[in-house]
Amino acid sequence: MDFSLTEDRRMLSDSLSRFLADKYAMDHRGKVAYDAPFHDVALWGEMAELGVLYALAPEDAGGFGGAGFDVTTVFEALGRGLCPEPVLGALMASKLLAAAGADQAALLDGSRRYAVAIGELDAPYDLEGIETAVTDGKLAGRKSVVYGGNDADVFLIAARSGDRLAVYEVAASDAQVTGYGLIDGGGAAELFLDATPGTLLLDNAEAALTDALDAGRLALCAEAVGAMDATNEILLDYLRTRKQFGVAIGKFQALQHRAVDVVTEIEQARSITILAASRIGEADQSRAVSMAKTLVGRAARLVAEEAIQMHGGIAMTWEAAVSHYAKRLVMIDAQLGDVDFHLERVMAGYAA
Repeated sequence: MDFSLTEDRRMLSDSLSRFLADKYAMDHRGKVAYDAPFHDVALWGEMAELGVLYALAPEDAGGFGGAGFDVTTVFEALGRGLCPEPVLGALMASKLLAAAGADQAALLDGSRRYAVAIGELDAPYDLEGIETAVTDGKLAGRKSVVYGGNDADVFLIAARSGDRLAVYEVAASDAQVTGYGLIDGGGAAELFLDATPGTLLLDNAEAALTDALDAGRLALCAEAVGAMDATNEILLDYLRTRKQFGVAIGKFQALQHRAVDVVTEIEQARSITILAASRIGEADQSRAVSMAKTLVGRAARLVAEEAIQMHGGIAMTWEAAVSHYAKRLVMIDAQLGDVDFHLERVMAGYAA
């Protein structure tokens, strides 16, 4: 099968990659990713003008993409550029808005930032343990680690309405939002709801929430692939130029073997991400995404650890780009379900 990008996706990938190379050099990222609002507000608008957000939504919702491979095209470029912009929240919000048939023009043009609040302290990854509830249109509960929530204008919140899950739209100004930075850059928030007014967006929303979570997990897999590619390029350049005993360390056979192992892991991660992207919209979508998240989580950690070890102490410094890529690769595993969580899901699927 031919998994080459279509012409439109290749153009989007090239445009976004050039934009990030020009606008998100490591020194600029260091200035914006770790201080509030933990991203570049001005460049968010420029990314929207490039059509990045439109690529994440289907045509009937005002976008020009929305398929699995559109998601992977965008997020692989974001991973390669180590971009801290809150695109993940926009993707998941777009899926929920599309399921509701709601207007999302303000999301797609970047003028309104959305965050999706699903996870809770006792249910960080899944839907079954959600305890946030709604009574007479008022929400009560706490949402934890809401990605991009520190700078969001609107929250889409998963809450229990009787015996079913629903999604409510809540203005940031109506909720108590405690924002903070993440260790790998970018921002998140704790969201406290106490008789907070909300507008019903989706009733009986479990299927739509699952689709949004699957899209987000696929996006993280693609981001990891892009970040692993960039990490490997940095590593290979270091092996070619760093000398010991008068020769480049890349001449040492032991390091050559380890470098080959890194490439093998990256290609396996790329392959299973492609598989997951091809299953979006199919009956086995969730299992394919969990399979990808499991393998990619393990591969990303291995690539991060190998890159740091083969660099040596320099890789632990703030100035070394590889240290920032390594942090991001390790933390991707913790987002929207870690290796153990998704491995359990895959095993349950096989058992069924």
